[in-house]
Amino acid sequence: MENNTFEMLEYTRILEQVSREASTEKAKQVIKKSQPLFNKQQLERMFEENREAVAILKKSASVPIYPLSGIEHFLQQSHKGLALRVDQLSEVLSFLRHCQKLKQFMKDKESLAPIIATYVWSIADLTELESELEGSLNHGQIDDQATPELAKTRRLIRKKQTEAREKAESLARSPRLKTYLQESHVIEKNGNYALQIKREFQNKIEGTAVDVSSSGATVFIMPKTVETVIQELDLLRISEENIVQQILHTLTGMILEKENEITIAVETMLYYDVLFAKAKYGLVIGGTIPELNENHTLTLNNARHPLLGSNAVPLSFCLNRADRALIITGPNTGGKTVTLKTLGLLVLMAQTGLMIPAEKGTSLHLFSRVYVDMGDGQSMDENLSTFSSRLKNIIHILEEANDNTLVLLDELGSGTDPREGMALAQIIMEQLVNKGAALLATTHYSELKRLAQKKSGFLNGSMEFDVESLQPTYRLLLGEAGDSQAFPIAMKLGMHPKLVQKAHELTYETTGKQYHYEEKEQFKRSYQKQLAVDRYFKTKKKVKQQKEWILFSQGDNVKISPDNEKGIIYQGPDAKGDYIVQVKNNKKTINHKRLTLHIKAEELYPADYDFDIVFKSKDYRKKKHLMGRKYVENLTIKEEEDK
Repeated sequence: MENNTFEMLEYTRILEQVSREASTEKAKQVIKKSQPLFNKQQLERMFEENREAVAILKKSASVPIYPLSGIEHFLQQSHKGLALRVDQLSEVLSFLRHCQKLKQFMKDKESLAPIIATYVWSIADLTELESELEGSLNHGQIDDQATPELAKTRRLIRKKQTEAREKAESLARSPRLKTYLQESHVIEKNGNYALQIKREFQNKIEGTAVDVSSSGATVFIMPKTVETVIQELDLLRISEENIVQQILHTLTGMILEKENEITIAVETMLYYDVLFAKAKYGLVIGGTIPELNENHTLTLNNARHPLLGSNAVPLSFCLNRADRALIITGPNTGGKTVTLKTLGLLVLMAQTGLMIPAEKGTSLHLFSRVYVDMGDGQSMDENLSTFSSRLKNIIHILEEANDNTLVLLDELGSGTDPREGMALAQIIMEQLVNKGAALLATTHYSELKRLAQKKSGFLNGSMEFDVESLQPTYRLLLGEAGDSQAFPIAMKLGMHPKLVQKAHELTYETTGKQYHYEEKEQFKRSYQKQLAVDRYFKTKKKVKQQKEWILFSQGDNVKISPDNEKGIIYQGPDAKGDYIVQVKNNKKTINHKRLTLHIKAEELYPADYDFDIVFKSKDYRKKKHLMGRKYVENLTIKEEEDK
């Protein structure tokens, strides 16, 4: 398949969405690099796996997949003779624990998923390595009991630390040194136990200065008697570090001995992550598993474009070996291009082993190639015109097409003289059908609509258009050639019937044959109706944008950029997207782009909360309450202005 096909059919966007369902970064990358397959047996196996994965997800919301952050990198590092750090060993231990969880999880699902449950047994029994790591690691450090030698050394370290502190504290309590001390307690500085000596008496104390206070008034001195113990303590710490390094190298070696088993476990975890990501995506789009065939049948049953969601109009049609080409006609923006993209994208998804948003009964032929030509395709590098660029692409398609090729052509022959463009389009389509390719093409050329009546292998289709409402329905009708609807629309909008009749005669070179039209009053009603439609479309974009502005409700606590000042939503938005926000005791008009939700109103106030308490003055509320109880002569309430 060509990258141009993937981009035009938005296949890469689908892979991006699927990758978001994966737990590991590596699985996300594997999914993004997916390519359609041409092996029916392999794809059916993938669909069977997908079916079982979906069954598991419906029973269990989560699968114990480990993030796999750096396990393979750790193995590569250990090959260089470098011992793994404690945190890296902890990662390996956590991975091994997850392997045990995954094995138990899949074992419990054997009856539900007999195929994919067996994959987990490729993960070897690594409980011995897991036990060694557990016995050696403790809260991000090498455990004291990892070896007897380490336990002994750390006991001596703790003993020497106590001895050093006690010697320093003894001197701090000495009456002889009381005059010299700034403070009478011992302080630890840079791992040394020091006395806090007044600067003027620092020469009175035998020892080593280890620090000075910020004011310079105090010198921190480690007494000589303590210094001797600290030196012994330093030697013990060096010994401890050597022992720890030996343990790290030993554990790293044990991991290297199981490198092959660990690698297989990583690959198995990755395979499950990719598999369940695809299954999750299938559930998200309400997908089903299509049938695959090699008999040149293309059947869509209420299929939807996955990127259009619930807005997509279901698409159904069938092509086979006898009718291999579907010519789709109809008005602009009627859904012709979406029909092409929907079929092409669903074919790519199915041949990647993905569920597709279509009902049961959908059957897709396996294609070795999917070719697309749509849009202007203009090449700025070669300075080609729109027509030339597209024709160059179509020539390439003609050279490569065969009976396992799906070709999707949008507005074939456009961009040049209509008569020449129509002739080229007809020849191109006939050649593709002669080569056995499955073809969907959209066109405005009326001559091509008659091709299905003259040539075998061609089928007409049209996008339905409601002349009454002047709106496309986006439904594909098979066996019918569509019209541009120019004449009915012109009459609906109130053009004089005689003018429409003349236009019809010029187009179809007919005279005397009356073009049927409605009465004048009906024209008037239709014209008024169209004015309303025009007004609707003029405001549609504006209304849509206003809906996007409705981000906040009255009482929402918001932050105001750029100073992150807090305020409370009072009213809005208006046509410009501005809100009235109460900041302290003032009401300010602020555009929605400067507002960020801080706390929703329902988290701050009860359901029936009276927001007048927040936004109105006490005097206003008092008068309003009084008037609500009874009539008070000469009492008026002046509505407070929003500023």
